[in-house]
Amino acid sequence: MFTGIVEQLGHVTRTEEVGGLTRLTVAPERMWTDLSLGESVACSGTCLTVTGWDERSFTAELSQETLAKTAPHWVRGGWLNLERAMTAQARFGGHIVSGHVDGVGEILEVEEAPGAYTLRVRAPRALAGYLTPKGSVTADGVSLTLVDVGGPGGTRPGWPAEDFSLWLVPHTLAVTTLGGWRVGSRINLEADQLAKYVGRLLALRDAGLETVA
Repeated sequence: MFTGIVEQLGHVTRTEEVGGLTRLTVAPERMWTDLSLGESVACSGTCLTVTGWDERSFTAELSQETLAKTAPHWVRGGWLNLERAMTAQARFGGHIVSGHVDGVGEILEVEEAPGAYTLRVRAPRALAGYLTPKGSVTADGVSLTLVDVGGPGGTRPGWPAEDFSLWLVPHTLAVTTLGGWRVGSRINLEADQLAKYVGRLLALRDAGLETVA
C-alpha cells in the first residue's frame, strides 16, 4: 500500500526481454540501502516487485498485462516517480493508493496560472463514476486533488464526464516527473480506493445480489 507521496525520482537504465517478461533496471537518485527481495516499489503509479539490486539500482519485471494496461513509461532513459510501500509509523500525507493502475489518461490542455500549472485530463470512460470535485486521484503515482470534473454532478457539466482538471504547484513540478507532462502525454491513473468499493457495492445492490450489511 502507498500514499501517493513521491520519495524520489529514478531513471530507467536498462530494459531487456527475459522469458516473456520485460526486466527493468531503475537507478534512483539516492539508492536505498535497505531494500528487501520481493518488496514493492511504486514506479509512476505501478506497483512493481523488487527482483534484485546493487549499490546503484534495482530490477523489477513487467508482465505483458502490465505493459498493455499502463502508460508507455518503460523506456531506457525515462524517468519514474518512486515510492516504497508505506510503513505503520509513516505520516499519511496523501491518500490510500494500491499501485494498481485503473486506466491510462491523456493530457488535453496545459496552461500556466499564477503560481501553478492547470491541466485538463481525459480518463477512460469507465473511471468517470469515481471522479468527484475535490476528491483524490493518483496520476503517475502522485496523489492529487481533482479540481473541476465534467458531466452530471461535476463542476463543469459541459465537459465529458471523464474529464477533470488539476492544479500543479511548483514544488510538485520540481520533485516529480509531472513537469514533463505535455498535451498528448499519456499517464497512469488510479481512482480513489474507497470510491471503487462504494461503486462495487452499489452495482451489486442494483443487480439484486445479496451483500454484507
